[in-house]
This record gives sequence, structure tokens and C-alpha cells, in this order.
Amino acid sequence: MDCETPTPNLHWDIFCRVIDNFGDLGVAWRLACNLAERGQAVRLWADDISALAWMAPQGAPGVEVRAWTAPIDLTGVTPGDVLIEAFGCEIDPEFIAEYAKKVRNKAQKCAWINLEYLSAEDFAARCHGLPSPVMSGPGHGLLKYFFYPGFSVDTGGLLREPDLIKRQTQFDRQAWLTRQGLHWQGERLVSLFCYEPAGLGDLLDSLANDAKPTWLLVTHGRASVAVRAEILNKKSLNPSWNKGEALSFFYLPQLTQQDFDHLLWASDVNFVRGEDSLVRALWAGKPFVWQIYPQHDGAHAHKLKAFLDSLQAPASLRAFHFSWNGLKLLAAASRDAPFAPNDWQVCATQAKARLLQQGDLATQLLSFIAKIH
Repeated sequence: MDCETPTPNLHWDIFCRVIDNFGDLGVAWRLACNLAERGQAVRLWADDISALAWMAPQGAPGVEVRAWTAPIDLTGVTPGDVLIEAFGCEIDPEFIAEYAKKVRNKAQKCAWINLEYLSAEDFAARCHGLPSPVMSGPGHGLLKYFFYPGFSVDTGGLLREPDLIKRQTQFDRQAWLTRQGLHWQGERLVSLFCYEPAGLGDLLDSLANDAKPTWLLVTHGRASVAVRAEILNKKSLNPSWNKGEALSFFYLPQLTQQDFDHLLWASDVNFVRGEDSLVRALWAGKPFVWQIYPQHDGAHAHKLKAFLDSLQAPASLRAFHFSWNGLKLLAAASRDAPFAPNDWQVCATQAKARLLQQGDLATQLLSFIAKIH
């Protein structure tokens, strides 16, 4: 997709329904900030904005945050030029009616985007950019377009700030760790952002029995709860577990998005979950393991395999991913999947380099909208 198309300065309305405060809202906020940095005016609507208080406490120039209430409050609101439905959320018919009126009165092109979930599966490239006529309701006659983030040149790319690499280059690992209160003396650093992964107990055993001392940097929330419960369980079964203290634990407070990036840059290995942190782990360029969100029909196993294929992951990293996620597709190999970050570093470095050659999501989205207008 041509990323050189001149882009007008437009007003964007981004809508997001929060299922996971860290993921859905995190992606929507990063997108809003990316667009604002490029001269766009952005209004972010979310049905739960509470997480922004710690995720982005300073806000961002050019981004207005609106509580998405039920019914929606349109007092003093004129719909923007571009509508974004993050992850297929449905915008209120009252808002669509006002948007349709604006489009028709000004004889401008409809720019209504369904921003889909991130996937490496084949359908993402097949469906990326396709129009879908709206056949009923207040938006009847308008066109909605499907926009798929992705890992290949025929998708919409990944969110990436223009100054990301510069900030990484200037990052001071030791200084950041010291500010967090961790007196690091060269131990291996492993960050953990997870739900309750099937492989957590095996990971803790592996690190506790390793000759190399490790700090496990545990994020606030479910990861901390899961780790503390696992430690209690292990010590109840074996009071001498981790007696040599090869494995140490450091529990982090809630981190801003910027400091979450810093955590990933500071660590030697990153365990992440969901969509937003996966992308940030890719940009960190460090070995990482992804806990994919489970689906009741098992579709997440195929999604994970497609991602590992796109990553060109070595066998040990594939096996560890399936073990970590409690999946059975590689059951014979996954139970004893090695924790082998040295083998995974080349994969992470090459993946980052490939992805940096592609247009980022905000740039591609701006180009796509410019063509519509």
C-alpha cells in the first residue's frame, strides 16, 4: 500500500469497548496518539477510560478522551471526518445518523473503518482494505472498510511511533532499573506480563534450578497474583524450593505505556500477553513468549501457529509457546520444551528488522484515508 499519499489534517473519532483494560484500550490510545503526532485531531471514545489514569496520566496533545456512555452523549458533538470502530465495536445509531448527515450535506467521501484484531492468518491479507456496503440502519448506503493490522506487506502493519528507535537507542537500562528500586548487578532479567499460563510452574522451576541468577520482574495485577499463588503452592509441597534463591522476584507497580516499553527494553526475556504487549515485545527486539488470548473453540491454537510461522520461529520457541499456552498440538514436544532464550534472540532480531521495513499502521491508515478522500 502506497504510504506516500499526501494526507489532509482530519478529525477522527475512535471508538473502543473495553474488554481488557491493558489491551483494547491500550491499542486505541496508542493509535490516537500516533495520529495526533501526525497532525490529526483525535477524539477517543471508550466505555471505560479508568485505566488511562495510570496508563497515560499526562494525556496527549491533540487527543480528546470521551466517556462512551449508554445512551451516548452527543451534546456539543459534531462527528469527525473519519470513524474508527476498534475491534469491530458497533457505534451508536444516533452517532452514525449524524455522521451520515454530515457526509451527505458536505458531499464528502465516507471514511468508516473497522479496525480488526491483529492476526498472521491468511484471511488478514485477503480481507485487508475491502469495502463493505452498509445495507440497513442510519448508515444505509455508506461504505465501511476493513483494515487489518498484520505482519506482512499486504496488511496494515503494526503500531509504531516515529521516534521509537531513537528512544530505544537513548534508553539507559541501569538508570531505569534503579528508579524502579531494583539494585541490578548483572543478573538475568525476565519480565512477566500474563494471565494464568499453563506453563508458569515449569518456568519458575526452570529459573530456580538454573545456574544463572534471575530476577523475575512481575507486572501488577493478574501476573502478580498468579506468581504468588504458584510460589505458595510450590513451597507447601517442597519447603526447600528455591532455597538457593537463584530466582528472585520483583513486583512492579502499574506502569505507564512508556514505562512498559522501558520494562521490555530493560529485560533479557519478555513474557507478554494479548495484542498490544505482543507488538511492543516485537519492537523491543528481545526474546519473548506470547500468551495468546484463549478462545472456547480452540481457534487461538491456529492463530498462534500462524504467528509463529510468520516469525520464522525455531523449533524450541514453537514448543515453548505451545507449552506456555497449554496447547496440545505439539504435546509430545511441549511438555519438556526448553527455556532457551539464546536460541531465540536471532529470531527476535530478524523479525524486528523485517517489520521495520514495512509501513507502520498509522502511516498506512493515513494513506488509506487520503485515497478515500
